[in-house]
Amino acid sequence: MNPAFFADLEAAVRELSENDAVRAIVVSAQGPHFSVGLDLKESNLTASSGSPAAAARGTYRHVKQLQRAFDALAEAPQPTIAAVHGYCIGGGIDLIASCDMRLAARGSVFSIREARIAIVADLGSLQRLPRIVPRGHLTELALTAEDFDTDRAERIGLINRVLADREETIAEAVAVAERIASNSPLATFGTKEILRGVYDSDLPGQMDRVALWNSAFIRSADLEEAFTAFLQKRAPQFNGE
Repeated sequence: MNPAFFADLEAAVRELSENDAVRAIVVSAQGPHFSVGLDLKESNLTASSGSPAAAARGTYRHVKQLQRAFDALAEAPQPTIAAVHGYCIGGGIDLIASCDMRLAARGSVFSIREARIAIVADLGSLQRLPRIVPRGHLTELALTAEDFDTDRAERIGLINRVLADREETIAEAVAVAERIASNSPLATFGTKEILRGVYDSDLPGQMDRVALWNSAFIRSADLEEAFTAFLQKRAPQFNGE
């Protein structure tokens, strides 16, 4: 997920959202994996210039800009369905948490990976997943940043069901979308809007809170160590500074 990805995703979703002929949206991926998350080599998380306040302000603006791509997906009037295969890591979790439903191919691997690279996940997973996954499981997975498989993902409710492979997963996602599209669009959009009001009443404030948090704390020795270790292909040594 590089800067172009976030810009293109937001633009595509907003275009679909404004098209009355679109009744449902399926999000899938080409290649061997759904997403391995943020492109660390193209990110500017460690870049800073000027005063600490100016750097924090820049971080805040950057985080809010990235959040808009997944917010657009979550706020689309049409129901959204994620069809996952392969790795779904870090930002991939943020993306599927923004969707209304999630299907996955057997063998997919998930991870709320940010703690491994000294970042508090700030693109929506920590705000949206509590409405999807039980608290104990979410806390464990977010703090350990460990990988988990489709069996656990289905058991804790992250995904609706597991399919055999990528092709079957996408086919089932399209079939669900077609069943949704056969219903009244007014009733469909209205149902999604009511459910969003029930589940997401305080979401904007919580999204802003994490953007402010990372504005204050993201530039750390731990983050520098995480990036250095990533480039050197070694395990990081964190000291909490």
